[in-house]
This record gives sequence, structure tokens and C-alpha cells, in this order.
Amino acid sequence: MNSLRKCFNQILNILAGGSFLAMVVLTCWQVLTRYVLKKPSSWSEELVSYLFAWMALFGSSLVVGERGHMNIPLLTDRQKPEIQKLLAVSGEIVACLFAGIILVFGGIQITSLAMGQMTSSLGIAIGFFYLVLPISGILNIFYTILNIVEILTGKIPLETVNETVQAAEKARKET
Repeated sequence: MNSLRKCFNQILNILAGGSFLAMVVLTCWQVLTRYVLKKPSSWSEELVSYLFAWMALFGSSLVVGERGHMNIPLLTDRQKPEIQKLLAVSGEIVACLFAGIILVFGGIQITSLAMGQMTSSLGIAIGFFYLVLPISGILNIFYTILNIVEILTGKIPLETVNETVQAAEKARKET
């Protein structure tokens, strides 16, 4: 299970990083064509905006996989470990439902609707760019299921904020 997670993490890192790198190159190209060549490139601006969405959604899937999403541990830290585990699993279930309903179901709907529309500069169906929504949703569901299994089996420790702060202070003192 851990090797599968690592494999998906590597693929997503490459996709998100590749999207970011392409955005940087295309933005530099835009600046060059606009200010140096005096003939702006319209297609690159459009492609950068779509690549930004792909990068953000692949990055968000990575965050779901790392359980790095925002949380407020004020109440959960004061609970017994069993309650903390229950709350952690509940949070993953909510994330899974969101991914299934909004990203997968809604993403498929919007993608199919947008397949008939073409981008203005690239001449490609807009639906191809919206494909990242259901793909990201499926990845998020995969990660939340992995997270739930690992929480229940104890492979993901549920540290309290106090324990995390103490561990960080100890590490800082050791260096």
C-alpha cells in the first residue's frame, strides 16, 4: 500500500511540477513576444491559465494524500485517542464525499458539456482541459481511502498539536 502511495505521489509531483515549469516557460515566452518582438502570443496566455488549474488540482491531490489539508485541532487534541481516530476518519469521509460529488460527478458533467466548445486561441475542445476535475476527484478518493485504511490500522499516527510542537522543539535543540 505504501509503495502504491509513493508511486502516485511521484507521478503527481512530476505532473504538477511539469505544469509549473511549462507555465514559467510560457509566461517568459509571452513577455518576450509582447515586449521584445512586439507581437503578443495569445495562445500561450490561454494555455498558462489551463495549466494553472491542472497544477493546482494535482497539487491538491498530493495534499490530500499527505493529509496536509487545513484543520483546526483545538477540539480534537483534547479528545481521547479513540475519538481522535473517529474524527480523523470522519474528516476523510467528508473529503471523499466532496471528491466524489463535486469533482468526479460535477467534473464529468462539466467536461461533457464543454466538449462542444472550442478554445479561442488553441482550437481545442475546452472539455479536455476540464478533464482534470474528475481525474483529481478519483485521485482524491483513492488517497482518502488509503488514509482511512492507514488511520484505522495505526500506520498514520494521530499526533496532537502539543506532541508535534514538542517534537519540533526537540529536533531544533538537537541541531
